[in-house]
Amino acid sequence: MEGVFAWVAAHGYGALYLLLALGVVGLPIPDETLLVFTGYLIFRGKLHPVGAFAAAVAGAWTGISLSYVLGRTLGLGAVQRYGKYVHLTETRLLRVHRWFEHMGHWALFVGYYIAGVRHFTALLAGTSGLELRTFAAYAWTGGALWVTTFLTLGYFLGENWRHVAELLHRYVGYASVAIVAGGLLWYVLWKRARTRG
Repeated sequence: MEGVFAWVAAHGYGALYLLLALGVVGLPIPDETLLVFTGYLIFRGKLHPVGAFAAAVAGAWTGISLSYVLGRTLGLGAVQRYGKYVHLTETRLLRVHRWFEHMGHWALFVGYYIAGVRHFTALLAGTSGLELRTFAAYAWTGGALWVTTFLTLGYFLGENWRHVAELLHRYVGYASVAIVAGGLLWYVLWKRARTRG
């Protein structure tokens, strides 16, 4: 983690862009912690707020879009070729597509705040054939809000940024698992209630 901070401190906006793009696409980079640290660098006057925001948003958008493209190309091809072996049919894929059109796009919007989910939802959106226009509207808006949240947090924390960043790094995974489990439980209960009704 310290190496990531040192790289951004030394190389600025380019390092921030690259690290966030790689982190959002699925590599094990502490994205939220990195954004909090960047907010602290803005507080210290080491980075300009507009440049830092632009680099961070561009990195988040690049990473999430790459995941979407991977889903549209490799993911869709894999489903068509191997889906029958895991009972993933075209009909089920069409259901996922409809879910994304009706309410799943909100998972793209809020998925940034849940570790592991942002990458998975983008892959799934691409694999299901969700239109690029719909994907971009929700995923890119969510990315900009996510960046703003953690940059602002780091800026206002100032010299206390490290303590909160360590807590984020330690507990964001547990919180994400709890949120995903709660979401799945809600979906199962909702599906049962709908079937009975």
